[in-house]
Amino acid sequence: MWGMLQNEGSSQHLWEITAGLGVGVLAAAWLVVYLLRKFFQSTKEEQKDKFAASTPGTENASAFMAASMQGVIRQLREQEKELERLHKIERERAEQTERLSEEVTRNMPAGLVVVNATGIISSSNPAAEHVLGIRGLGFRRYSEALGPDSALTKLVAGCLETGKIFRREEVEHVPPSGDSRHLGVTISPIRRGEGKINGVICLLTDLTELAALQQRMQLKENLAALGELSAGIAHEFKNALATISGYAQLIPDAPPNEASDYARKIVDQTRNITHMVAEFLKYARPLEIPEERVELEEVLERAVAEVAQMMPQVMIEYKGDFGAVAGDEGLLRQALLNLARNGAEACAETEGGGHVTLWGEVVEGEEAGCQRIVVADNGPGIAPAAMPKLFRPFFTTKSNGTGLGLAVVQKIIVQHGGHIEVRNCTKGGAQFIVTLPLPRRVAEAVESKQGRI
Repeated sequence: MWGMLQNEGSSQHLWEITAGLGVGVLAAAWLVVYLLRKFFQSTKEEQKDKFAASTPGTENASAFMAASMQGVIRQLREQEKELERLHKIERERAEQTERLSEEVTRNMPAGLVVVNATGIISSSNPAAEHVLGIRGLGFRRYSEALGPDSALTKLVAGCLETGKIFRREEVEHVPPSGDSRHLGVTISPIRRGEGKINGVICLLTDLTELAALQQRMQLKENLAALGELSAGIAHEFKNALATISGYAQLIPDAPPNEASDYARKIVDQTRNITHMVAEFLKYARPLEIPEERVELEEVLERAVAEVAQMMPQVMIEYKGDFGAVAGDEGLLRQALLNLARNGAEACAETEGGGHVTLWGEVVEGEEAGCQRIVVADNGPGIAPAAMPKLFRPFFTTKSNGTGLGLAVVQKIIVQHGGHIEVRNCTKGGAQFIVTLPLPRRVAEAVESKQGRI
């Protein structure tokens, strides 16, 4: 019994101890949970405080917006001041450029007239008023200011209508004072890119004094040339008449055989005078150049054959390209034959044999090209002192020449719209270079297409 009681007491004691330990564990667990909860609550409150501090309330939001707007306004004002400063600089620069442009226009030695698209003179400088002899050009219709029938009005109208540029035109202008003036004119349209014409610019130069000076110089040159011609004719006639007079004085006292010889010499001199007069008339008489088609290769072939027959000791040939020109076949043949014969005569005494070459070249152009013919020989060349006088009438380096051959050649070439020049070759000899214009091409009629407009 005592043992049983003793065993029951021991079990109860163990149960009490176990119960105490369980309560202690539960208490410790509750304490841990409580502490963890307090820790998380404090952390959450700190986060809320931080969020509340970082996020303004209703009053703080209004203050923030006001401060932001003030900052934006302050930046806009600073930018506005910078823009005003830049605008002021650009305005001053534009005003300076405009003043410079006005000063340049006002002090230009050439006249400047600007006409707008409606035909009103929008701008002009003092030089233009002086050149045209008209005061107060501004804001007047150009046809009324310049005259409805004047050549300058026609050029301005043509430029306004078609946009064509007129460069270095020369026109006669009659100002209100009545004195005629010779003007140099350049007119160009005013466009924006490839757009329509907004007006024209006219540059005017007074060439009246220059034209008068050129006329006086031309008159002096004509008088000098006339004096040289007169002196040449007088010299040729004087020599021929002196020879004729001498032989005529010998005839009465001469035997019949000698008298007939003297008479024959008188006839020869008379023929020389007749030949000289005929050559002079070729040079002096105005030439009428027809618009006939002349095949130059055929002309040169005949000229070369004739010179080869006259001077077989000289080798003469032609090569290259030869086209057709408009003019007189007979006159062109005479000019080229004269050049070929002169070249053959110049090299006839050349050691190793004379050689004359006529070389042709056709030079193409946009509207019309030109034919170039070079007549070269291997003779002694031309003396530098004689070079500038070659084409003067009655100047000759030949003992029996009239001095009219090259003068007539030059006249024929010039009358055909060409020109001639001479130079010495580097390897010896001389060459005459003739340039003749080719006939202008006639534009072919084509069907209009919308894509080409």
